[in-house]
Amino acid sequence: MVDLPRLLKHRWLDRSDTARAVPDDMAQRLGQRVAASEVRHSGEVRLCVEASLPTSYLWRVSASNPLSGVVRERALAWFGRLRIWDTEHNNGVLIYVLLAEHAIEIVADRGLAKHVGAAQWQAMVDRLGARLRNGAFEDGLTEALEEVSALLVAHFPVEAGATSPNELPDSIVRC
Repeated sequence: MVDLPRLLKHRWLDRSDTARAVPDDMAQRLGQRVAASEVRHSGEVRLCVEASLPTSYLWRVSASNPLSGVVRERALAWFGRLRIWDTEHNNGVLIYVLLAEHAIEIVADRGLAKHVGAAQWQAMVDRLGARLRNGAFEDGLTEALEEVSALLVAHFPVEAGATSPNELPDSIVRC
């Protein structure tokens, strides 16, 4: 069962908190970086920053399903909602940040996940988390994007002379 302070924190934070963490100009720059990244590989990268979990997710927190599992469920839900799983080469990646819990999840589709181990993803999450804790939101998200892009270039490069179709929007999702 969810505790009252956590419930209140999630009900208190909203889209305006996300807009403060990622203002419009930063969101635009991050979207441009995603677009520039996707020219070099056939993958698709989405960034999603969410202020808080819906109450229905908070009720799922229990001894057998800790908060980290619930945050992962939410990231997977966004992965599906944004249709990242629906790319031609199954090589989409979601970088998800939950402000209320200072939680980060990186969800990679099966095409890329088979090439990259859990420890490598966790190291990326840890580096992003350190940057965010230090208030370097844009730098942290940019660094994470660059690391994901490097993996996609290594495993799914665009052939010389070819172009990579843009299958998904490059804009950051703020909710």
